[in-house]
Amino acid sequence: MTTQPLPEHAPERARPAPGADVDQHGAPEGRMANTPSGVVDTPRLTVAAVARRLGVAPATLRTWDRRYGLGPSAHTPGAHRRYGAADIARLELMQRALLQGASPAEAARHALAARLPDPGAGRPVGVPGRGAAEPGAGEGGPLLLAGRPSDDELDLGARVRVGGRVLRLPGASRRARGVGRAALSMDAPAVRRLVDEAIAADGLVRAWNDVVRPVLCAVAERWESTGAGVEIEHLVSEAVTAVYGARSLAAARSVADTRPVLLASAPGEWHHLPLAVLAAVLAERGVAYRPLGPNLPLDALAAAVRRTAPAAVVLWAQGPGTADPDLFAALPRTRPRFRSFAAGPGWTDIVLAPRIGRLDSLTSAADAVTNLILITHKN
Repeated sequence: MTTQPLPEHAPERARPAPGADVDQHGAPEGRMANTPSGVVDTPRLTVAAVARRLGVAPATLRTWDRRYGLGPSAHTPGAHRRYGAADIARLELMQRALLQGASPAEAARHALAARLPDPGAGRPVGVPGRGAAEPGAGEGGPLLLAGRPSDDELDLGARVRVGGRVLRLPGASRRARGVGRAALSMDAPAVRRLVDEAIAADGLVRAWNDVVRPVLCAVAERWESTGAGVEIEHLVSEAVTAVYGARSLAAARSVADTRPVLLASAPGEWHHLPLAVLAAVLAERGVAYRPLGPNLPLDALAAAVRRTAPAAVVLWAQGPGTADPDLFAALPRTRPRFRSFAAGPGWTDIVLAPRIGRLDSLTSAADAVTNLILITHKN
């Protein structure tokens, strides 16, 4: 299915499609009736129509609107959501950036910052051409993509494929591509074997950064684009948890007898795979930890703090909905005191007290916690 560019001007007295809503002047809803000067506005499309145009699920468009502000620019409360030409152009820029390997947040920032061509300059808004807005252009600076898209890729007449039998992993390693193929085949044993081989070859941290994380990001982007693939994410998460959990158990004998680190997901937060990975790295480094799993109630976390007198508490939040800074304030005070860390992307835009550390990556998390334990143990 090809995507046709929007016309700059609709023909006068355009006949509405069968079943289309019309206003009192006989013009299709979302399109202005002819003015005395004979100018006709460009059509505004429904969520369903734009979803068909882009080849994505309507729920994906609503997610992009809610999370990133890529929605109808002229939407009014109580009215049907209608996308104009500029709105669609930005959605197409975002989708093209996703297909080039950008994360959803990066793609959205690019799409919002890009300068769209003037619709009166001979080419409709949202139809890239020579000098038009392309991925990587715009006031927001260059987008970190895996190479510049070719002219063929920028042609709106080309079919945009967001499904298929392979995950899009531009620049990924051979092992990451193998894990991606195994994940799409729902081959959990193969995923476990490949991840285990990556750990044996490159270590826990590098295997996560170079193999596991790219695959999970690709699965997430696939879901953002198509609304499908949750089962793939679950399978990969369970397989990776099993592999890193086995590594944690194997390293348990070398863990020092020190105050532990509590690893917990915030109340209402069901993601905990990154904590399982961090646990394996800490165990390998001889750091004692206590895994408390997902969706831990605040009173349970407080009880664990009282009973273990930890050296640190790491609280994971995947999204801002579960990242509540009051959780840290509600924890009991102990002697000796413990250090609190906020881990995960949910805390990115949350204001935290200066005493609370931020953990933005597996490497920084492992280093910060390990250094803290070493200092605590010396004292």
